[in-house]
Amino acid sequence: MVGLWRCTLAVMLTCVYLWGSGDAVGGAKSRPRPQKRPPKKPKITPIDLTEPAQNIDIERMLGRWYLLNSASKCSYLINHGTKVEPTVMTITRTPTSNEMLSVSTKTRHNHQCWEILQVYHLNPGTPGRLTLKAHPEDNIEIVIGETDYDSYAIMYYQKRGMITVKLYGRFLNNLSEPLLTKFEELAAKQNFQRAYHFPFPTYSMSNIILIR
Repeated sequence: MVGLWRCTLAVMLTCVYLWGSGDAVGGAKSRPRPQKRPPKKPKITPIDLTEPAQNIDIERMLGRWYLLNSASKCSYLINHGTKVEPTVMTITRTPTSNEMLSVSTKTRHNHQCWEILQVYHLNPGTPGRLTLKAHPEDNIEIVIGETDYDSYAIMYYQKRGMITVKLYGRFLNNLSEPLLTKFEELAAKQNFQRAYHFPFPTYSMSNIILIR
């Protein structure tokens, strides 16, 4: 009987040994699959945190606007900010679509008039947000931040994460002290100190005749 138990124990130990050897020799153990990385959170840019004015009425934004001041870290303005010329923006409806605006921007260079024609696409879900489309990385996102439609509009423009704040007026030399203070406060929220403010020259009648 004792011999039988010894034989049975020997067989069991042999099976355990062979099982362990087969597991090691027959092939490597399967490695755990690498876990998928969580998707990257979308990058938040300054324009995403800038809310448009409530209940924007695009129809009341149509017409002529004179550029009065700009806050930006654009290299061109930093290098040529003292040489900026009067600039007039005219907004109209496009004849082919209610979801786009035609924008004409006129300025002077070497005593000649230059006109830039662009199309702004409206954001149907968020009135007051617009896009000037190019290659996706070069799109310009636009927000109408504040306006009373009749005298001033403060607009934000962002390209490649760099934002610019612009102050427009409906009338010539329509830059009152309270309006300038409002613009400076909003520009400061975008980290623009006064060194990055670029006032545009006074609009004389000769300037307006030249760029009309």
